[in-house]
Amino acid sequence: MNRPPTPGSRLAAAALRLAGWRLLLPPAPGTKLVGVAYPHTSNWDLLPGLLWGWATGTPLKFVAKHSLFRFPLGPLLRAWGGLAVDRRKAGGNFVLAVAAVMAEQPEIMLAIAPEGTRERTGGWKSGFYHMAQAAGVPLALLTFDWKHKQVGVLAYLTPSGNLSADYEQIRAAYADVGGRHPAKATPIRAAEAALSDVRKTL
Repeated sequence: MNRPPTPGSRLAAAALRLAGWRLLLPPAPGTKLVGVAYPHTSNWDLLPGLLWGWATGTPLKFVAKHSLFRFPLGPLLRAWGGLAVDRRKAGGNFVLAVAAVMAEQPEIMLAIAPEGTRERTGGWKSGFYHMAQAAGVPLALLTFDWKHKQVGVLAYLTPSGNLSADYEQIRAAYADVGGRHPAKATPIRAAEAALSDVRKTL
């Protein structure tokens, strides 16, 4: 994201290319983004994801409860890109607390796995969407595409407020990607919609 290459970034890029991976990073529409990481089906996704962040100079971050950032785990989490979120400062609202943390950063790509687990579920948790809306930032559609051995950003999307329409665009962007364990990938639809479908069958 407009950062000059360093010896470390060149080394990370070389490691990915040596392993057969292609790096994806279209020009970003801004310096603050919520990154939607999909499909997340294996702990091994972390390796190409971190290497991609280092290789491209992308300010990848993730959020976790402030209570986890105490010694001795705290320094390690921060070194990996962790940001502490205290929802009490936003009246208990986690989405607003995350938006406040993003506002404090000069540049950030906040990575969120909308599946919420590495196992297949009925649908995505929509917190990532509401975080982007609350922060007033676009979405970066990140992928760990083991099918084509490519990692990075497929496309960008500015939330329109029409969740169904935006999910259609997200589905189209991820249509041909494949996770390390394809059967574990969660369908791209809101978990709320999946729950509604189940209730209709009861």
